[in-house]
Amino acid sequence: MGRYVARRLLQMIPVFLGTTLLIFVMVHLLPGDPIRAMWGDKQPDPAQLASLKHKFHLDLPWYQQYWEYMKGLFTGDFGETLSGRKVTDVISEAMPVTIRLALMAFGIELVLGVAIGLLSGLKRGKLADRSTLVLTLLLISIPVPVLGFVFQNLFAVQLKWVTPTVQDSMSVNQLILPAVVLGSLSLAYVARLTRTSIVENIKADYIRTAVAKGLPRRRVIGTHLLRNSMIPVVTFLGTDLGALMGGAIVTEGIFNVKGVGNALFHAINQKEGATVSGFVVVLVLVYLGASLIVDLLYAVLDPRIRYA
Repeated sequence: MGRYVARRLLQMIPVFLGTTLLIFVMVHLLPGDPIRAMWGDKQPDPAQLASLKHKFHLDLPWYQQYWEYMKGLFTGDFGETLSGRKVTDVISEAMPVTIRLALMAFGIELVLGVAIGLLSGLKRGKLADRSTLVLTLLLISIPVPVLGFVFQNLFAVQLKWVTPTVQDSMSVNQLILPAVVLGSLSLAYVARLTRTSIVENIKADYIRTAVAKGLPRRRVIGTHLLRNSMIPVVTFLGTDLGALMGGAIVTEGIFNVKGVGNALFHAINQKEGATVSGFVVVLVLVYLGASLIVDLLYAVLDPRIRYA
């Protein structure tokens, strides 16, 4: 197991370097001069313009800019925004909000998705199963922005259960509705994956053996059926946690949540490469960490899986 983890960590290095290089090049290709844009319609002072470009390494070729950025990154320096604020301060301010929102959405899709999928799989062909298939198909079909505005209008404007926009991004209560919207699509996928896996495994020989031994139904379902059916679900959930954090930009925009999505939107508009790259670095690390945890969970769910 230890050698496997070490090998996976080494494999993450080229993935990390390649991802950061790709996003750095994409930001570099954005049109416009971010330093020149600081003056708006006014004519900038050539000396100040040159000084700022030198400070942010914008007078260098893109590959040298990337090298300077990576040197700072490995020493814990994520750079500065064009306004002079440290990128680490921007990340530390926005990331806790998005992490809280993503974890709430993750919990909703995990608990409700698995429960609905389990019920649907056990009641295959019945009303509960058909209702689940229709409901999940509906959630998959509706774009997140449309669902967000519908929920906002229904629960905030019509029923007045919540405020239309989030007033305090650190309040768990105010993040419930955005979390439901953010996790709705993944909830539908989790429910369908769980249902499909349950339907396949319920016919397996080991389930018939467990029933023939006279084991309680709760133990057959919880210990044998559900545990072995969770492998494809865990695979999806592992990658989805990073997707929730990165994909929160639309939901945060609808509900005015001051998180990563909001900060990334403004950074991209202002072509602040250091800020965009800083957030992407954190999100890439989340993806890679989640992927490693998923692989290790396979051995927990299925004892037949062993890593050399």
